[in-house]
Amino acid sequence: MTTILPPRDTSRPASREASGSRATPRRPLPDALTPVAMGSAQRRTVHMLASLLLDYPDHAWFARAGSLRPHLAELPGAIADPLVRFLDAAESAGEAEWQRRYVSTFDLKRKCSLYLSYYATGDTRRRGTALVTFLEAYRAAGWEFDAAELPDYLPAVLEFSARSGSPIADALLAAHREGVEVLRAALEGMDSAWADVVRVIVLSLPKVDQATRERVRALVNEGPPAETVGLSLPMPAFRARETQ
Repeated sequence: MTTILPPRDTSRPASREASGSRATPRRPLPDALTPVAMGSAQRRTVHMLASLLLDYPDHAWFARAGSLRPHLAELPGAIADPLVRFLDAAESAGEAEWQRRYVSTFDLKRKCSLYLSYYATGDTRRRGTALVTFLEAYRAAGWEFDAAELPDYLPAVLEFSARSGSPIADALLAAHREGVEVLRAALEGMDSAWADVVRVIVLSLPKVDQATRERVRALVNEGPPAETVGLSLPMPAFRARETQ
């Protein structure tokens, strides 16, 4: 059946609703990145550097920033160059300004959360279960998480990957790859300096498949779930490693 719409009344200005703004266009994703070939030692260096650079830029952060530069010489240019650019930007901005930008980026924007389980669970009842899974992962690799931050804090997970070299760390990052990609999309969309650091992380990980990109697209456009009761979370189960 054909429906004929009435002619638009042009005698008055169109309202926002009448102008067709009820529907918001879906935001495009950044292009998928092709991983950079690296050895395991280089990959662990990348994760340690990214862990340090994504942490809050306090006075100690700036004091050690210069000591990180020599480690960049060990890495491929596609990895080292963005990190050099990031360090240059931080040093140019200065401590107070860089701290202000950090807070406005990561503390005030939902899609720039550095807490990986937030992207899978949102602020729902399942968040606690997700955090326990992270603790179980650390313990399964023979580590105990002892820090002021939550165990899903991306710099902590990257440090775990760098220091342990454990496949369990790889599994954690793989299970929360959507969160890393949503973070990258948000930072790139803001033209944030921290996008360089997250892009380097992505370059150190396997390339995402189309199904993962579709899940990322949904998160970018719809945000984390409001409630996940009855839904399964994309996290593997971990069993504590037996001690000798």
